[in-house]
Amino acid sequence: MNKTIRRASVFALLLVLALLVRATWVQFYEGRALADDTDNRRNAIETYAEPLGNIIVAGKAITGSAVTTDSDLKYRRTYTDGELYAAVTGYASQSYAPTQLEGVYADLLNGTDSRLRTVMDTVTDQRADPGDVVTTIDPDVQKAAYDALGDTKGAAVAIDPATGRILAVVSTPSYDPSSLTDANTAGTAWKKLTTDADKPLVNRALRQPLPPGSTFKLVVAAAALEDGLYASVDERTDSPDPYTLPGTRTVLRNENTSAPCENASIRVALQYSCNNVFARMAVQLGQDKVRAMAERFGFDDETQDVPVRAYTSVYPSDMDESSTALTGIGQYDVTATPLQMAMVSAAIANDGKLVSPHMVSQITDSNGDVLTDYDEEAGTTRVVSSGTAEQLRSAMRTVVEKGTGTNALIDGVTVGGKTGTAQHGENNSKTPYAWFTSYGEADGKEVAVAVVVEQSDAARSEVSGNGLAAPVAKAVMKAALR
Repeated sequence: MNKTIRRASVFALLLVLALLVRATWVQFYEGRALADDTDNRRNAIETYAEPLGNIIVAGKAITGSAVTTDSDLKYRRTYTDGELYAAVTGYASQSYAPTQLEGVYADLLNGTDSRLRTVMDTVTDQRADPGDVVTTIDPDVQKAAYDALGDTKGAAVAIDPATGRILAVVSTPSYDPSSLTDANTAGTAWKKLTTDADKPLVNRALRQPLPPGSTFKLVVAAAALEDGLYASVDERTDSPDPYTLPGTRTVLRNENTSAPCENASIRVALQYSCNNVFARMAVQLGQDKVRAMAERFGFDDETQDVPVRAYTSVYPSDMDESSTALTGIGQYDVTATPLQMAMVSAAIANDGKLVSPHMVSQITDSNGDVLTDYDEEAGTTRVVSSGTAEQLRSAMRTVVEKGTGTNALIDGVTVGGKTGTAQHGENNSKTPYAWFTSYGEADGKEVAVAVVVEQSDAARSEVSGNGLAAPVAKAVMKAALR
C-alpha cells in the first residue's frame, strides 16, 4: 500500500474512533445532564403532555390542569383561589421552575416519582399516573388569616399544637399562580411580579425572617425558669429601671414609662412588655443559655422543612454583654419567621412539647393509596418542662386579659399571647414591625398562631403588636376553634 494512503487510512481510522468515543461519552455520561437541562424543551413537553396530580385542601383539589390550544405543551396548570393559597401551593409554570409544594413534590405530581411506577409502567417505560399531595390546611382558617391581613404587607401561620399540623400559611400581598402557568403570558406576569416593590413572590410566612421584637421575651422567660434563675413567673426580678446596657452609656427605656417595670416579676414584665427586665435577664443568663433555649424552640435550624424549606430563624453568637441584652428583647441580630414564633406558642400550649410542624398530611398515588403519612411520622421534642409551660401559659393569659394584648380577647375562649413591636431601619428610622404570637383553647381544641404586619396604612404612632397583629390572630383563632 502506498505510504501516503496508509497514513491517510490510519488518520481516518483515528477520526472514526474519536467520533465513537465522543458519541459513547454523550450517550452514557452526558445524556442525563442534557435530558435534565432546563433549556431542553422536551422536558416541558413531557411534563405537560398529561394532566398533573393535584394539591388537596379539606378533600378538594385547589389545583387542576387545562388543555392548551396554541402550544406544543398540551396542558397547563390551573389554580382555584390562587391568591388565597399561593403561599402553600407555589406555582408550576411552563416557563419557570416550580416552587413551594409544586416544587417539593414535582416528581410526584408529574408522575416521574419511582414510587408511582407499576410493573407495566416499568415494562413499557411509560410515565406513571401522577399522585396527589394532601395538605393539613384548614380552608376556613386560611381564609380568616388572608381576609384579616387584607391590604397589609405581612404573614400569618396557625398550628395545631397537639399534632403539628399547619392549619394556615398566608403571605400578603399575594399573587395568582395561574398568571405564571402559560408560557405565552408568563413572561409579562413574571416581570410585573419581580419588579413589584412589595415582593408578592416572597413567602413571608416561611421564608422571610425579621426581628421578632418583644415576642422573643417568651424564649428568654422560658430560659430563666428552666435554668432556675427565677423559680416562678411571680417572683420579683433584679431589674433596675431604666437599665443601662453593660459597658455603655446607652439607657434602655420602656415604651410605657409609667409601667411598674422596676424589679418586675416575669408575669408583670410580660404584661407590660418591660424591656429592662428581659434585657437584664438575658445578660444574667448569658448568651449561651439563651441560645440553647432558642434552639430547643427551633432557632438556628438550617434544615427546617415543613416540607417547604423554611428560612433559618437566628439567635446570634459571639456578642458582648450589651448586644446580649438587646437580644433579650428580640433585637440586635435576632431574626424569626412567623412559622418560628408560632412554634414557640405551640410548644408552650402543648405542655412544653413541640410536635414537628408540617403542612402535608399524606402523599398518595393515583388510586389514593398512601405513599407517606406525615402525620404519623411527626416527631415530638420536649422543649421545656410541664411546669414551665404552665407558668408561661398563665403569664400569656395575663398579657391578653389585662396587658398589652387585649385585642386578642375572644369570648368563651382561653387566650394567651405576647405582643411585639420590632425596630426597623437604622436608628428605627422606618416603620416598625408589629408582631403577635398566641395560643387559644376551647372545647378541647387548641391552636397556636403567629402574625407579623410588616407594613400597613396605619400611622407610625399607631403601629403596635396589639393594634395591628393581635386582631389578625384573633380572627385566625376564632376560625380554628369554631
